[in-house]
Amino acid sequence: MATQLRDAEAESLAGIDVTNPALYRDDSWRPVFARLRAEAPVHYTVDSPFGPYWSICSHADIQAVEARPDIFSSSHEYGGITVVDLMGDFNLPQFIAMDRPRHGEQRRVVAPAFGPGEMAKMADSIRARTAQLLDTLPFDTEFDWVDTVSIELTTQMLAILFDFPWEDRRKLTLWSDWGGDIEAALNPETAPIRHQHMLDMTAYFDRLWAERQALPPSADLVSMMVHSDAMGGLSHQERMANLILLIVGGNDTTRNSMSGAAHAFHQFPGEWSKLIADPTRIAAAVPEVIRWQTPLAHMRRTCVEDTEFAGHRIAKGDKVVMWYISGNRDESVFPDAERLDIARSNARRHLAFGFGVHRCVGARLAELQIQILFEEMLKRRMTVRVVGAPEYVAQSFVHGYRKLPVRVERH
Repeated sequence: MATQLRDAEAESLAGIDVTNPALYRDDSWRPVFARLRAEAPVHYTVDSPFGPYWSICSHADIQAVEARPDIFSSSHEYGGITVVDLMGDFNLPQFIAMDRPRHGEQRRVVAPAFGPGEMAKMADSIRARTAQLLDTLPFDTEFDWVDTVSIELTTQMLAILFDFPWEDRRKLTLWSDWGGDIEAALNPETAPIRHQHMLDMTAYFDRLWAERQALPPSADLVSMMVHSDAMGGLSHQERMANLILLIVGGNDTTRNSMSGAAHAFHQFPGEWSKLIADPTRIAAAVPEVIRWQTPLAHMRRTCVEDTEFAGHRIAKGDKVVMWYISGNRDESVFPDAERLDIARSNARRHLAFGFGVHRCVGARLAELQIQILFEEMLKRRMTVRVVGAPEYVAQSFVHGYRKLPVRVERH
């Protein structure tokens, strides 16, 4: 009988597929990853809609994979950076989906836009736009935090970074939603719709690209790419790939952290009270909010040669998926990890921005936007209460919210 129970447990463990979108739609992923961290932190799924893959679930193992880009490749040539294998028009040579040296050459083109000097220049503009938006919010009236606050603030920021026509800025939101949706890319019913949106985006940015080529260099991202040695001569496919990367990366991370923050502080109101009492703690609270939310659930690598890893033989060509959403709940690194704790001393060890050479180039901008949002909310004595069930994104790459009904109260 004991043997039968062990066999049943083993079969159950072997059958776990953490790419199942229902886990994220229903917000039921926590116990599944807790079990994997405890019983199989390096776990092989034989069958999934995305094919077989390895799951890397512990904080230390994720860092170990990230630290070996020579063995665990990000390259689009092997399938890219999400669990879905890139194919045809989706096989996009973004710099995040490249290995050294091309990754570094292209990353260095856009990196100056996110440096400390540029952040200092942007801070006043971010604060002014955040203050203007918050001043329009109704008190004691229900509205959707995701659309009204998170999407609007991040879309405005993207429009400024690209010097994108302001009246069309919500196109960036639309393209980001479709571009980052790996379920839509896989589903034969939605794949053509997604493809058309990507074509529309491509046509729009082709016009911007041509316009910026004809103008002197400026500080927006399109101009920086156009006038650089590393990216000015990119093929049509490569430049569109990198624009998609910047749109999705610039939108989803900050947007879903802002939404997650509203939800987290609602669940742990004592932490918001601590900020009310001492706003100087805001800077320390920001990485903890990002850890708690983890706006991108995973990144993928491909093993380029047979290797031993954590006692497992990973074969050349195997898909290796690093679950940041699990690593950020690793109790061996973050005790009481499910709790939002703005005093957490090691919150900056979170993996939400990745680790190593592929760490998010826009991490500091995301932190700055969230920090300023908290500061301006406290100035206005705003406390957010969630007043209905959140609606979550139903996919295993972008981890976020579709809707979050809230009411703002004055504290």
